[in-house]
Amino acid sequence: MKKIGDSELILNPDGSIYHLNLRPEDISDLILVVGDQDRVKTISKHFTNIECQKQNREFVTHTGTYNGKRITALSTGIGTDNIDIVVNELDALVNIDLEKREIKEKKTSLNIIRLGTSGALQGDIPVDNFVMSEYGLGFDGLLNFYQAGNIYDDEITEAFIKHTGYDSKLARPYTVKASEVLIKKLGDGLFKGITATACGFYGPQGRQLRIVPTDPMLNEKMETFNFNGHRITNFEMETSALYGLGKILGHQTVTICTIIANRVLKQYSKDYHPAVEKMIQTVLDRITA
Repeated sequence: MKKIGDSELILNPDGSIYHLNLRPEDISDLILVVGDQDRVKTISKHFTNIECQKQNREFVTHTGTYNGKRITALSTGIGTDNIDIVVNELDALVNIDLEKREIKEKKTSLNIIRLGTSGALQGDIPVDNFVMSEYGLGFDGLLNFYQAGNIYDDEITEAFIKHTGYDSKLARPYTVKASEVLIKKLGDGLFKGITATACGFYGPQGRQLRIVPTDPMLNEKMETFNFNGHRITNFEMETSALYGLGKILGHQTVTICTIIANRVLKQYSKDYHPAVEKMIQTVLDRITA
């Protein structure tokens, strides 16, 4: 079997994976990912024990036990570029023999659940409520760099491009569905829909400070998009890459976000932290039930 070169699979002197600074024994197959590194301890404070605590750059990891199940909480930082690092390195930890630098014959499928914050694109989704992303609609272009195979929901993408008159100078959008298993296990009572993943916070999400976005009406067009009952519910910055890379590599992925702003109503939560706490508690209880 061909070995993976030193410059392709980069390891630290202690044998840990380069960015995450983790070894295979440091993680569970059930991983809760968050953007904010401080939110890791908001999760791990619920653990009955914490067996592993590591940090490198913005990547903070706590692995412990909740309701008798081993769980890893991991911060990714912001953006699909960081998701590219996190998902590939998590996969390497379980599906590559790091000492031999060889891909394992028997593959491990991880359950990766993103718990984030987001802005709603529909007027009937109140702040401090939760949205589960049934689909990730990516504006980021990351998946265009991979041979992805048959993972896309191209009908949704084509309908979106037609509905919005999407500018061809931008990266071509792509659409990937979340894990059906995780949707069924975690989605009861939550708002559900298509989550748009932007490659930035300002122009890519239609915000205008001193620079006019390419299409100032894109958010309004997104609000009115509907494909067989599926509408675009919210904006964030990680989901499409998580779903795409996860599906290529054989992992189960889903995103649940606390809505901290409503872009249609121009509202922002007065204090979203209690809602985030409730989201975390809800997911911990459901995933370990």
